[in-house]
Amino acid sequence: MRVPGALAPVAWQATGRGAMVLQWDVIGDAEQSVLGDPVRLCSVRRIGRPGPDEAFDRVAMLVRKLVDAPLGVVCLVDAEHQYLAGQVGLPEPIASERTMPLTHSFSRHVVVAGEMLIISDVRTDPRMRGNPTIAQLNAIAYAGAPITDPDGLVVGALCAVDHEPRDWTNSEIALLTELAAVCSSEVCLRIARATAEDARKAAEDARRAAESAGQNLELLTDLTESLAATMDVDEAMRRLGRIVTGGLADWCVVTYADEPGVTPHVSATHRDPARAADMDRLAELAARSRTDLRAIVLAAHRHGRPVRRVDGPAKIRDRLSDAEIASIATTAGLGSSMIAPIISSVRRRILGAVLLVNGPDRAPFNDAEERVAAEIGRRAGLAVENSRLYREQRHMAEVLQRSLLTELPTLPGVELHARYLPAQDGAAVGGDWYDAFAQPDGSVMVAVGDVSGHDIEAAAMMGQLRNLVRGDAYGRDDEPGALLTQLDLALHGLRVPAAATVVLARVRQSWSGYAISFANAGHPPPLLLLPDGRVQVWWVPPEPLLGLLPQDPRTTTIRYVPPGSTLVLYTDGLVEDRDQLLDDGVARLAERLRTSSAYPGDALCTRLLEVAPHRSDDIALLLVRLTG
Repeated sequence: MRVPGALAPVAWQATGRGAMVLQWDVIGDAEQSVLGDPVRLCSVRRIGRPGPDEAFDRVAMLVRKLVDAPLGVVCLVDAEHQYLAGQVGLPEPIASERTMPLTHSFSRHVVVAGEMLIISDVRTDPRMRGNPTIAQLNAIAYAGAPITDPDGLVVGALCAVDHEPRDWTNSEIALLTELAAVCSSEVCLRIARATAEDARKAAEDARRAAESAGQNLELLTDLTESLAATMDVDEAMRRLGRIVTGGLADWCVVTYADEPGVTPHVSATHRDPARAADMDRLAELAARSRTDLRAIVLAAHRHGRPVRRVDGPAKIRDRLSDAEIASIATTAGLGSSMIAPIISSVRRRILGAVLLVNGPDRAPFNDAEERVAAEIGRRAGLAVENSRLYREQRHMAEVLQRSLLTELPTLPGVELHARYLPAQDGAAVGGDWYDAFAQPDGSVMVAVGDVSGHDIEAAAMMGQLRNLVRGDAYGRDDEPGALLTQLDLALHGLRVPAAATVVLARVRQSWSGYAISFANAGHPPPLLLLPDGRVQVWWVPPEPLLGLLPQDPRTTTIRYVPPGSTLVLYTDGLVEDRDQLLDDGVARLAERLRTSSAYPGDALCTRLLEVAPHRSDDIALLLVRLTG
């Protein structure tokens, strides 16, 4: 190794008369430090001292053809020399010897800089203008892209060299970069091959480790997706058990309590579906057996990280106080075990534990599986916290929603029944509402509507819109169509950003019984149950949603109905099904209404709500029974 900073002979160059002229250059300390880096040198040496190389020569040929450069070279650089692994256009004897002194190398500057160098004229570059290669090879323009080893260290460069000044284009630079990546891949492959014979066992271990890592990554990915798909924490823990026993353990027990002092939840899963009944019994017994369950949780609390044990069946049975638990565990298979804490990342405390067990015919848990178990515990903790936060938000939103709904009045001749149900999944509440109030003239106004959206904001907007409907309608004898037209103007004038479907109806007594006038703004049609059990569906021509200013005044439809009839107003959550037309859902509800005509009001509400297909949306339902 040369002393950094010392003068170094760069080449013996032949003159026209056969004499040799010795040239000298200086390798700086900083350059020598990079070029002599032991890790980088190890990579270069493991590639070998290349002679002619068909693969790298093809890359060099591609450089000349595609970049249109006279010289294309694949250079590998160590602390003393530049090796020309691939070349096209170089003269003899360089083309055959495939080596040049380091001080003739432009590519050493790529290695030192660790990045691509693009130079239009090396004679103007302070680092290169004294390089003997300029005169020896008429090398004027240079573009070099770094070639890296598996550790990302630069071990050389893919070069394009021109005999005259040249402005390299973006496409040429991009092409060099891509071809250099090919060279890097080849370098990595050759390093792997060079070490394969000497480290066959290590390579095999690495392969198995990579496979295991891939399986563990797939397991964690599946677990994350599965836990994120539900807000029911019990279902989330059951899913966790199924995924874990599918890839990490023979069987497992999951126990958690999202609040201190709360009875813990326990589930157990075995990879063999035939043992499902045994696992259910094990979970039931573990929930009752405070001693055995507490031992699992205490181990998680004590260490705060996964704990591995390699015990024989006898030792594990000795630690179990419940004889039936010990019997089921023995049948399930006892060999090695690991306890991973379920950790809340929000409250920074341990919520429970996952007990993983392998049978005696499987290898004990290893370090990689311990890391996976720790991650399982963290993700389980996140699922528990998400479920808790979701329940709190759902409860808060539902309380808000119900506080905004009307307490139905008691009116002479009119019997009112209503229900509100939040969605079972997704957002807890939305903008569905119902309303009923008496007018000074003795008529009754009833409404059911649905504000767009499924969140707390929709619920708040619903309360605002309901109050606007009330304020707009109370004390006026206008028909519902005119009231909704005025409400459209109010929403636009007051800049209330609401869009909603609504049915607004006025119920009056008439000479024949009752007159019901109604207007429909994009809402499912009202249903009428007649005293003889027949059901009418009041379809009317569709009109725009409330809040979308119509060009024409809204219309009012009037129907005369006999005493003993029941008017049914509802929101789309009761009849909408993504797999069917809305008409089919309305027909299904009408048929249920017909077959349930004898039920009293509250029971009839319950019967009608059973028609809802998926409960993916919230539902408002209002029954108006005209008792006469």
